[in-house]
Amino acid sequence: MKRAQVAYGGAIHEAYEHAEGLRLADGRLVAEDAVVWLPPYEVGTIIALGLNYADHVKELSKELTVTAQDEPLAFLKATSSVIGHRAQTRRPHDVAFMHYECELAVVIGRTAKNVKRENAMQYVAGYTVANDYAIRDYLENYYRPNLRVKNRDGGTVLGPWFVDAADVADPHALALRTWVNGVVTQQGNTRDLISDIPALIEYLSGFMTLNPGDTILTGTPDGVVNVNVGDEVVTEIDGIGRLVNTLVSDAAFGR
Repeated sequence: MKRAQVAYGGAIHEAYEHAEGLRLADGRLVAEDAVVWLPPYEVGTIIALGLNYADHVKELSKELTVTAQDEPLAFLKATSSVIGHRAQTRRPHDVAFMHYECELAVVIGRTAKNVKRENAMQYVAGYTVANDYAIRDYLENYYRPNLRVKNRDGGTVLGPWFVDAADVADPHALALRTWVNGVVTQQGNTRDLISDIPALIEYLSGFMTLNPGDTILTGTPDGVVNVNVGDEVVTEIDGIGRLVNTLVSDAAFGR
């Protein structure tokens, strides 16, 4: 089942796909553009993976001091970075290269500690689409996702749907793609993950407790390009959803 969280009529509602738009949990039908889309579940700690597709490692090879990794490159993100479907993301006026990252987001469903690979998928509640923006101007002199690159307010877009794990036959066989202003700029498939979902859950739960709502952003394939104010960015994953976001200027945020 696909479900969302939206604000409508002064309240927050669970909503579901419907041929005429959205069906709210109370039965009302509303148009998709009549609501404010929120992240589709209560987001906990966000653990993001860098360099988890081989083609993306190759794409960034000129920036890297090494191209092989002994363990996943993971970092944490604050929930203040999260916005929903059809929201706006600020592009600072003084940067030269800001790009999207289409990612499969894995949502933890129950407390996980020291989980073994063979049991890991039992801890997955479901999935959503993530667009995790990065500003390459702010990188330090080697690849390290510091706070200004990856922990910006409104820089992590999630949604529109939360899809139950039981409804995704194989999360390691999902096509990903990104459009900028209607032009396909990025394509990939989750079969090409360097560290797959069981490996990530085993690794992370080996040193930190994962709780319900915690979210693993599994990385992005190659094909990232600069985006500018006014651009519409659509990130899509087969069977999971189509996530829309627009870039706006500092002025839109009173800066």
